[in-house]
Order: sequence, then structure tokens, then C-alpha cells
Amino acid sequence: MTMVEKASNLRFGGSVWCNLDIALRNMDQVFRRELRVLDLTVIEWYILRALYETDGQHASELAQAVGRAATSFTPNLDKLEGKGYIERRPDLSDRRAVRIHLTDAGKEKQNGVLDASEKIDEKLASMFSHNEFETFLEVLNRLQTASLDN
Repeated sequence: MTMVEKASNLRFGGSVWCNLDIALRNMDQVFRRELRVLDLTVIEWYILRALYETDGQHASELAQAVGRAATSFTPNLDKLEGKGYIERRPDLSDRRAVRIHLTDAGKEKQNGVLDASEKIDEKLASMFSHNEFETFLEVLNRLQTASLDN
């Protein structure tokens, strides 16, 4: 019996990809509920988190940091700029590029954004034993850096 066959409580015959996608969509809904009070979408929350770590990134770096394609990233930045949380500034070393910076309003959101993150993480951790959650984090790290091309 394969490992997938042992996971009989999973949908679609235990397909890892299908079940991972379903779990992600479920967690996305959890995040959306938590972020609604901050007037942020999940992607906007990701962008702000990335800027809190390193303000003034190029748009392409920011897109990569949050796992999005740079070619379709502009509307996300437009929305955050419209809300007054970020601003685009020319890159002084490359006139063709812009850097994305937090505004004062964006910086004021930081505590709420980080508190929401902590609240969500605590809810997720409470679903598992300490050891299970540590294992989950290890698996998550591997999945984020996985290359199945081998």
C-alpha cells in the first residue's frame, strides 16, 4: 500500500496536489476573514509584510517575495497606492525602475498587520501538537523551495 493510499480520509483518492490546493483555499478564506477588519486583501497583506521587512524594494523583487508574477503585479500595487499605504519613487540608480515605499499610513498599519499574522498563526498552531506543528513548518519550508524537476 502506497503512502497516498494510506491517506484514505483525503479527497480525490489522496491526491497530494488536489488536497493541498483545497487546504490552501480553505486557509485563504480564514485569512480573508481576519484581514477584512484591516481593509486588506490577502495579497495586499503579503505586500505590506514584505515591505515591513525591506522597505523600498523594486516591484519585481516585491512580486517575487510574495510569490506573484511581476507581469501581473501592477494592479495590486495600484490598489495599495490608492489606499494610501505605498508610494512609487524613482530608483536613483536606474531611471527606468521604481521602488515601492511605505507611506506613513502604511507604516501605521504595521501593528494591525503583524497582530493579524500572529492571531492566524496561533489559531493554526492550536490545531496541532507542538511536534506536529514543527513538522508542518518543516514540510511547508520544503514545499516552498521544492523543485520537482529531478
